[in-house]
Amino acid sequence: MTDAQTDHDELPLPDYDHLPLASLGQRIRTLDADALSVVLAYEKEHANRLPATQLIEARLDELQAGAEPSGGSPTGLTPERSTGPATPRQVDQTTDAPTINPPSHGDPTNPGQPRS
Repeated sequence: MTDAQTDHDELPLPDYDHLPLASLGQRIRTLDADALSVVLAYEKEHANRLPATQLIEARLDELQAGAEPSGGSPTGLTPERSTGPATPRQVDQTTDAPTINPPSHGDPTNPGQPRS
């Protein structure tokens, strides 16, 4: 742990705390090593989730080995963020339901049944 804790507002990824691990893996690809170090320090100071720290450390290793940050914006489209519950679809009550035919077994007027 460091002496000065990283503030949530200083993170290069908006809503970092609410990102699923799969989205985190995609979003950190846009960050450079300095920004990624800030995210790693924040993760270790707060949740310290092993999968998240391993993912961030692996990306840091890639950057130190010569990889470049990918294009795109870490603040881009967030499909994982929902705008709220979906509104239920209204059922149209003007249509007729299909007629219900009783089963033919046990009906003495059914011509398909054997006569005794």
